[in-house]
Amino acid sequence: MKLVLKFGGTSVSSTANIRHVAKLIHSLSKKHKIISVFSAISGVTDDLIRITNLIQKGNKDAANNLAKKIIKNHLRIANDFVKNPKIRKELLEKMEKDLSELEELLHGMLLLGEVTPRSSDYLISFGERLSINLVAFALRDLGAKAIALTGKDVGIVTDSNFGESKPLMDTTRLRVSDTIESLLKKKTLPVVGGFAGADQYGNITTFGRGGSDYTATIVASSIKADEVWLMSDVDGLMTTDPKIVKNAKVLKEVSYTEAMEMALFGAKYIHPRALEPLVSKKIPLRIRSTFNIENPGTLVTASPQPNTQKTVKCVSAIRHTGLIDVRGGSMVGVPGTAATIFSTLAKVGVNIMMISQSPSESSISFIVKKNDLDKAVNALEMSLLGKIIKKVEITVDVAIIALIGSGMRGIVGVASRVFAAVAKQGVNVVMIAQGSSELNLAFVVKDADCNSAVQALHDEFELTKIN
Repeated sequence: MKLVLKFGGTSVSSTANIRHVAKLIHSLSKKHKIISVFSAISGVTDDLIRITNLIQKGNKDAANNLAKKIIKNHLRIANDFVKNPKIRKELLEKMEKDLSELEELLHGMLLLGEVTPRSSDYLISFGERLSINLVAFALRDLGAKAIALTGKDVGIVTDSNFGESKPLMDTTRLRVSDTIESLLKKKTLPVVGGFAGADQYGNITTFGRGGSDYTATIVASSIKADEVWLMSDVDGLMTTDPKIVKNAKVLKEVSYTEAMEMALFGAKYIHPRALEPLVSKKIPLRIRSTFNIENPGTLVTASPQPNTQKTVKCVSAIRHTGLIDVRGGSMVGVPGTAATIFSTLAKVGVNIMMISQSPSESSISFIVKKNDLDKAVNALEMSLLGKIIKKVEITVDVAIIALIGSGMRGIVGVASRVFAAVAKQGVNVVMIAQGSSELNLAFVVKDADCNSAVQALHDEFELTKIN
């Protein structure tokens, strides 16, 4: 098979893990054509983002110290795990070249004392650039032919929307296919850096947090891979968060749409946009553990087996969000009221996570991230209070709970079971939303009630028996 394997940051977080991953890729490459995609070492992207924040605040010493920590850690790992002295020397030369470029970039940003979206993407992309060097040389140390390629090297072309770029798929497919196929013919293992590509002018761009998943599926779509494996520290998508429900189960099979809903409702092991390149080509995806390869994980496919189409498959929760309720008689029957409210919030960079409106049109409720609450309320009060809206009420700490499963479509009584189950626990529901697709049912509770509501629903729909 032609397989694209994407490894998360924990898979390369230590010398032992890098060796383990390299051995796994080397072993699989004896039977399959393997293209691997890697995230930065765990925590490195966060540190690079922190550096950009420190530069913007003018804290040059702290930015330099954090950069030195990143450089020191990568050089230590590079020195540790390669046994062959010649290969180790080549690795250190490559690392020092890339690290010198990082230092030069940082020096320029510190001199200017400013961070642009373009320079931020360039800086943040170094996490993946450094991790792929370590893996490629670990493979060489095992006797395999391997080459480290950034997203730009492999041929991923994007728009110029720095920080949240999107691939230009027609151009990308041609370039990526040419690059990868020529390497596979030479029996060379491509080790690709995730998260980043380059625009048409050659500037480095990034896909946003979790974007290495997206890189893997873009590559898979371009080369018509047989499967994509997203490798992390979990066995697959689960019926709920095991930190809340101890006997949560790994789901054997879900559809693309169910997986996308799970990603949007907080399943951090898959990027919400990552499934887009796979859908048209119907390429299956597996979510599985790097450290428990015997477990087949969760299969994500266009048409799951009929026996896996249960009513509810997953109870998901997004914690610590804020609820805003806007009211006013002048909102009733006025075209464009909702558009005015949401465009006001968009102008200050606030993303709306969930919306509910009463049929009377006199109130609209919506959920935002807790960190955006002050900004959102301030924008609404400054621009609209006393005009379109008469009152703004907020609830500071709430949680969105979502039930996901394509088996809910057309089934009578699902909602009544949901609200009866949470009512038995004394949980008050403060907001409800369900799309016409009936693929998910979402509602909002106080954050303090989140765990008991999730447990009650997991029990009500007997999700421990799902497989």
